[in-house]
Amino acid sequence: MSPVRRCSRTACGRPAVATLTYVYADSTAVLGPLATYAEPHCYDLCSEHSERLTAPRGWEVVRLATDNGPVRPSGDDLEALANAVREAARPQDRGQGGARDIDPLEVARRGHLRVLRSPES
Repeated sequence: MSPVRRCSRTACGRPAVATLTYVYADSTAVLGPLATYAEPHCYDLCSEHSERLTAPRGWEVVRLATDNGPVRPSGDDLEALANAVREAARPQDRGQGGARDIDPLEVARRGHLRVLRSPES
């Protein structure tokens, strides 16, 4: 099975970029970003078919903002990742006698993560 979802239109093999759903009670077709997983009553469309979409007479088409470009990590994401790697690579501070200095609120530690006790208890 291909990890890329394809356009639902017959004989179209292009990758899907948007999901089309119908709200029959309101006579509305909603075209939005590609859903996280395929639904039985939704239609995945490629960029060409999503741009050319029309609805029956008397129906309204609601187009939600879709981003057809590749998703790229932001600068904040990359900086947070770099800080986490630096923290994990930093040698553990050793107190006198080789024992670690432990915060009185610290309950457990795994790598650079700590579990803290509530200050009220």
